[in-house]
Amino acid sequence: MEWTRIVKSSFCVIGKEGSTKDGPGFVQKLWNDANANFAEIAPLAKVTKDGKLRGIWGAMTDFTHSFLPWQNNFTEGCYLAGVEVRDDAVAPEGWVKWRIPACEFMVTKAEGGNAFPRAVQSLADQGIRLVGAVQEYTNPKDGVTYLYFPVARI
Repeated sequence: MEWTRIVKSSFCVIGKEGSTKDGPGFVQKLWNDANANFAEIAPLAKVTKDGKLRGIWGAMTDFTHSFLPWQNNFTEGCYLAGVEVRDDAVAPEGWVKWRIPACEFMVTKAEGGNAFPRAVQSLADQGIRLVGAVQEYTNPKDGVTYLYFPVARI
């Protein structure tokens, strides 16, 4: 597993929020809802110089919204299916805005169905402890998804 260490300033995501309390398949339902209604938030999205979306995020936090890791061995928590937006953006009705805290992240590609547990084990093997919830980032340029593991709060 290949890792990159990066520092990312705090950033905002507007999306559709749910949690593991919503039952199996809740993440896919959130993405279906967000994608079907994306036009409502498209003007708020951060874009690159060439007009492409800056980032698509599957943001995660604990139930207290403190951006701590999911509980019960990463099986219980909240999820936000959305897009990176300007800091001053206001979430329209039916949408939720989160501000992800600034962190130093260990980043790896989410390759294969067991990428998350393999990555968690890899970090544990290196003696690296998580200080927050893992974030999923999909690069709109190439569709590659990455897992962002927070290892230090900034």
